[in-house]
Amino acid sequence: MPHPRAPSPICLLLPFVLAATPAQDPPAPSRHRSLEAARAELAAAAQAAAAQAPPAAAAGAAGPLRLVDVSLDLMAAFGASTARDSELLELQGGGHDPRQRGFTMEQAELSLVGAVDPWFRASMYMVALLEPGTGESVVELEEAFLTTQRLPFGLQLQAGTFLCDFGRANARHPHSWDWLDQPVVNTRFFGGDGLRGPGARLAWLLPSERFAELTFGVHNAHGETMASFLANDEVYAERPVGGRFFTEREVRSAADLLYTARAATSFDLSDTQDLGVGASVAAGPNATGPDATTVVYGADFVWRWRPLGADQGYPFVEIEGEIMARDFAASEQIDEGDPTVTGDEVSLPGTTLRDHGGYLQCLWGFATGWAVGVRVDAASGSGASYVAGAQTFARDSDPFRGDRLGISPMLAWKPSEFSRLRVQYDYDDSDHLGEASHSLWIGFEVLIGAHPPHAY
Repeated sequence: MPHPRAPSPICLLLPFVLAATPAQDPPAPSRHRSLEAARAELAAAAQAAAAQAPPAAAAGAAGPLRLVDVSLDLMAAFGASTARDSELLELQGGGHDPRQRGFTMEQAELSLVGAVDPWFRASMYMVALLEPGTGESVVELEEAFLTTQRLPFGLQLQAGTFLCDFGRANARHPHSWDWLDQPVVNTRFFGGDGLRGPGARLAWLLPSERFAELTFGVHNAHGETMASFLANDEVYAERPVGGRFFTEREVRSAADLLYTARAATSFDLSDTQDLGVGASVAAGPNATGPDATTVVYGADFVWRWRPLGADQGYPFVEIEGEIMARDFAASEQIDEGDPTVTGDEVSLPGTTLRDHGGYLQCLWGFATGWAVGVRVDAASGSGASYVAGAQTFARDSDPFRGDRLGISPMLAWKPSEFSRLRVQYDYDDSDHLGEASHSLWIGFEVLIGAHPPHAY
């Protein structure tokens, strides 16, 4: 018995193409009679194909992933600095910052986002880059997660590996940054690639007239993206918190996981202005001992102005700021390389290292496609860092805890929504260098495909 012939993909797509056709005035019969006849024939063919489709597909049952957005974002930079390349690796600590003199391939991000079925949406972001200095190719899974679509009571569940919902800057991908590099305080507290990892997040959109949302997350606390928490031995080899030593720590209970919470709301101040505010906290274990813990907390805001007659979103003014603080409760440790310590003597007493910092930035879109702005970064702390080898304590010699001030003017030009050129100057006064450094960066970005929006 012959099997029914499977409908072609083109026939299956025809109803969507016809539905997306813009409404127009009725055409003159004498000029468009043949076109209308062709449309009628195509519609009839599509209906016949749909009638032959399997019942499950016709009923909208769950099926394979149907991609909605596929894109590739390329970011590269060229620049010069009074700081040497070895110093830039510490000053520009973000994994996607311009981090060396000459050229930096910041990232190539492949984005795949689509509907699984009426209940779930799937997202994945893969990133490739060239490691500054060595030129080694690095490929990493930045995010991969499922998001629910139809939970009741304003709830939404997200599960997989993803950027933690903390503050404003952490949840953004590099292509959505206004500046070429990430804020200093984010690099210090969350490492070069942001606070992220496997876990789940529950968001609740409150039933109120204005936007108000509460989110709660739980993640594994170890790995290279958990610098302030359990991290790993490679992280502590490159940038140990306070000069402390890495201690392997397994997940034995719920107390060994990272927990985050955030509250955010926004207000319409007028027809042309709005204000958003938020508060975040992250708490979990750290890698200095069996009972050591870390708490990071912060507050943020963004104010925007855009006139009613804006052309493609221009002109506009946006002022954004974020402050954070970290309480790093370090356990007592022994420096096995210290010749003055014998037996079980403690060379690093247990203490809480406190750090704080933030950024304030203003961006003015003065003409269509053009924007100029300035960002100010500041970071400081209390509690001395341990300097291994010298067996001394000194926070001002620690590149990731010493006092630091940065000022970064920036000019951006977007020829279209798919390309962007930025010029940025960095003045950086960091205690560990002894003198201020000056850098000039030129960054270019292109986007292929329709990239889905990120947190804004």
